[in-house]
Amino acid sequence: MMQELQPQSTVTYRFTYDKTGKMLSELHSYHSSLICFSEGTKVTAWGCCPASWKSFDSSCYFISGEKNVWSKSEQNCVEMGAHLVVFNTEAEQNFIVQHLNESFSYFLGLSDPQGNNNWQWIDKTPFKKNVRFWHPNEPSHSVEKCASIVFWKPTGWGWNDVFCETSRNSICEMNKIYL
Repeated sequence: MMQELQPQSTVTYRFTYDKTGKMLSELHSYHSSLICFSEGTKVTAWGCCPASWKSFDSSCYFISGEKNVWSKSEQNCVEMGAHLVVFNTEAEQNFIVQHLNESFSYFLGLSDPQGNNNWQWIDKTPFKKNVRFWHPNEPSHSVEKCASIVFWKPTGWGWNDVFCETSRNSICEMNKIYL
C-alpha cells in the first residue's frame, strides 16, 4: 500500500545581523509577535506587521485608544518603532477611517510649528497640495498648530487644525518589515 504524500510548507527564519535581521530584532523589542503575509506575484516576499496592527500597502498602522497631547502621542509611536500617521494617498486614508470610531478625533503626524500655514509631515514627506483632506474652511486658526482627523456630519471624515495640547487619540504608522 502506497502512502500519499501531503504537500508541506516550512518557513525557517535565520536571524543574521543584516539590515532585515537588525530591524526584526528592534521590532521584536517593541512587539512580541508579528503577522506576516505572502506578498507579490512573481517573487514571494513576506510583509510583516505587529500582531495588533492593521496592514495596508507597505505600512502597518496602530490605532491608539489612549488619549494624549500631540507630542506624547508621537513619543508613544516612536517607542513602538513608528511615528504618527502620514497620509500619502486618498486610498490610504480611506483604509484607515474604516477602523476609526466616529466619536473620536485622532492626531495625525501633521503640524504647523510656526503657525504660518506651513504644514509639515513628521517624517519629512513633502506636504503635497493634491493630498489634502481638510474639512471645509480648515485650517482655521494659526494658534492651532496640529492636525487631527475627525468625523463631522454631513461631510464625513476630514482634517481639522487643533491645539497640540489637547488630548486626543492617535494613529501610529511604521514601514512593513519584508522578509
